[in-house]
Amino acid sequence: RFNPLIVHVADFAEAEKHCVFNAEAEELARRFWPGGITLVLPRREDTPLSLLVSAGLDTVAIRVPAHETARALIKAAKRPLAAPSANPSGKVSPTCAAHVMEGLGGAPQLAFVLDGGPCPLGLESSVIGFPQGIPTLLRPGAVARDEIEKALGKPLANADTGAGEEGRASPGQLESHYAPGSPIRLNAREVAEDEVLLAFGPDAPEAKTSMNLSPSGDLGQAAANLFAMLRAIDAEARGRRIAIMPIPMTGLGEAINDRLKRAAAPRG
Repeated sequence: RFNPLIVHVADFAEAEKHCVFNAEAEELARRFWPGGITLVLPRREDTPLSLLVSAGLDTVAIRVPAHETARALIKAAKRPLAAPSANPSGKVSPTCAAHVMEGLGGAPQLAFVLDGGPCPLGLESSVIGFPQGIPTLLRPGAVARDEIEKALGKPLANADTGAGEEGRASPGQLESHYAPGSPIRLNAREVAEDEVLLAFGPDAPEAKTSMNLSPSGDLGQAAANLFAMLRAIDAEARGRRIAIMPIPMTGLGEAINDRLKRAAAPRG
């Protein structure tokens, strides 16, 4: 078994050919597409999509990307594109072409890399499902919970991320994921002699080696910098532990903390 793949389409009309929208899903699509929200919806019986993208489930994870290069590729291909992150499974997500080459450059099946520039949002999409018809946040991401709840006019339920279908309906739910090579210590307010620091905000402790996700404490900037800086500080650490300062749980902080928790989890 494996996680489903997110299917990327050119527009809402194309998405309707492959899955069944309820009223709330349609509202989210019209409010946030093209953009950083993926909707997990029932497959249409007549969709030509491969069953592999659904990973044995009766749902499809689908979105319309905002990036001009991605949209141009979908239109040129004249078909939906199922696209996971372009990196070895479980490792830090790539946010530019150089990261892809670092992770997959030696892979014989990598014919070329289409470089559309750095990812402007820095985080994967937020994933919303509707188990039992209830709008549920399956994965926090590039669109904050409060923005989604404002569009719906109601709170989002939290996903059961266990081994059942709800836990498998979204990618990126492995306990250990987005992991650099160095060990991580979260919620650090001081730095040990043998640690490097990934800081946030203006009140960072002193460290011999440090980087700051956002010196001003801006969560949008921190989200955009997260994976690139995690890679960079990992390279500087050379096996030393990475101490990461606390990140507020408000707004995009929920998604940032989700990624950091998985990056710090014990690795199997």
